[in-house]
Amino acid sequence: MNAPRRAAGLRATQRGATGIRIALSALSLTLAASAAALGVVSLRVARTVVHPAGRLPDTRIVRVDSAAQTVTLARTPDTALPGRYGLFTVGSVDYVRLGSIVGADEITVTRKLLTHVAADGDLAPDAAFSGWYYDRPEQVHRPFRTVDIDTGVGPCPAWEFAAPAATDVWVIQVHGRGTTKAEALRAVPVFHDLGITSLVVSYRNDGEAPQSASGTYALGATEWRDLDAAIGYARRQGARHVIVMGWSMGGALALQAALESPHADVIAGLVLESPVVDWRTVLRFHARLMRLPAPVVTVAQSALASNWGAAVLGSGEAIPLDSLDAVARAGELRHPMLVLHSDDDGFVPSDASHALAAARPDLVTIETFHVARHTKLWNYDETRWVTAIADWVRARGLARD
Repeated sequence: MNAPRRAAGLRATQRGATGIRIALSALSLTLAASAAALGVVSLRVARTVVHPAGRLPDTRIVRVDSAAQTVTLARTPDTALPGRYGLFTVGSVDYVRLGSIVGADEITVTRKLLTHVAADGDLAPDAAFSGWYYDRPEQVHRPFRTVDIDTGVGPCPAWEFAAPAATDVWVIQVHGRGTTKAEALRAVPVFHDLGITSLVVSYRNDGEAPQSASGTYALGATEWRDLDAAIGYARRQGARHVIVMGWSMGGALALQAALESPHADVIAGLVLESPVVDWRTVLRFHARLMRLPAPVVTVAQSALASNWGAAVLGSGEAIPLDSLDAVARAGELRHPMLVLHSDDDGFVPSDASHALAAARPDLVTIETFHVARHTKLWNYDETRWVTAIADWVRARGLARD
């Protein structure tokens, strides 16, 4: 009687062991699949960061009233902002300037058209809302000329707006990621009125300047050299004091130039508009927006900062995220700076800007906005934006107005 029981028990034990092995194998496969999926998503995130992004629609044109010269857009946090803006579309015109809000409900916003759209005009529904306002240098109504800045990747086109009178103070305007130098045209009038020459520049891989070998962004780690070439150009034209103004990723370039440039002795200060001060902060913010698990960001950062990641992403070389962290390097900074940032930025969080101001209160003046969103501070409150810059420039004896 005992022998059959022992045999049955043995068979039960073997079945149990087999079941455990099957369960462990299934768990291993699940974990492997999860790890593979995690890796795929992480690399996709990293690739999106370094590959130049085209302009993507972020709203829809619901209707155009040519008689009233208004346009009704799908409501978003940006299209509902007060102020003056721009709208990229396709059709009879490819860019229109927008004025004040004249009507709104829960799903749409109606704004005044400041660019005439003819009665027979035809605009595609998909559109991209923009803070540019000016999309061509002639619209600024200041004398300018087009120049080329010689850089390590070739000639980078720029617009030079000479000051009303001879001056040795220049400002160099550096645009952000996925856009072009027209983004910075809004700042030309304030500096022109202060008697300062403006140089609005392009840099590698931005769609106007030449491409690097990889054709990808290095998030400021290499692009700052094109900015440095622009500082050298200004110096050869007689500049003795150079303000560098960086917008969004242009802020990262400006900070790198302040830290690394051999022309740092002529940099009189930085003006940073909605700047990227630390890329890790930006990556974590977007991961939260997309509800991605924390390991995705960890792997994506590892890919960006490693040689194996550079090979997979086609970015040419590892991106030194540590070197691009201006908060961690705050002790190395030596130039005064004005930081303009909205706490409701929505794209580049203001956390790192506040951290930089806290780390170097002796150098950093921070002007915090609310509601204004990313790089739309001028549009949202032009008077406050202009006043903040003008006061900061005058306080440093750089105005020639």
